Amino acid sequence: RRQLLEQLGVRHELLLPNVQGDEAEDAEAIEVVLPGEAPTAYVERVTALKLDAAVARRARRQLPDAPILCSDTTVALGRTIYGKPDDAAHAARMLAELSGQTHRVLTAVAVQTGQGGQGAVAQRLQALSVSEVTFAPLTPAQIAAYVATGEPLGKAGAYGIQGAAAAFIPVLHGSYSGIMGLPMFETAQLLRSLGFAV
Repeated sequence: RRQLLEQLGVRHELLLPNVQGDEAEDAEAIEVVLPGEAPTAYVERVTALKLDAAVARRARRQLPDAPILCSDTTVALGRTIYGKPDDAAHAARMLAELSGQTHRVLTAVAVQTGQGGQGAVAQRLQALSVSEVTFAPLTPAQIAAYVATGEPLGKAGAYGIQGAAAAFIPVLHGSYSGIMGLPMFETAQLLRSLGFAV
């Protein structure tokens, strides 16, 4: 995502949560799928919660007011949501289910300007990018070799299109940058709507 913002020419700083201490945040709890939740509702809700957490983090750290941008990506096959795999075996199962199928990659992006509170007006905008990705049929050996690289861990749907998994994808419709995790067109539109030159 940093590389994509740099490609847009957007100056930015990371506002990451502390992993320990008073400010430790439970990112995994934010990403829990609610019963019966549709993929679109899920990714939009998680993005909004991530933005809420980032706004609170900025306030706790008493950082100067600046726009905050968050995004979240999920993979969906029908109504089944494929988040980040728990381990290598889970990644292999996900890839086997996506093998030979066309799935959707949904990336929501949200940006907020203004602190809110104390009479200050906060403005928040959100957009959604939906792409379709077709995987070629994968053999168990291909899946095992890819999982062994470690690349699938930490990635929605157990793959990164910008890595070795690109060799599995004969067709995609939509936003390559959205599939990577930050849809550049939608992000630029949001920033322009808030008055930034992008």
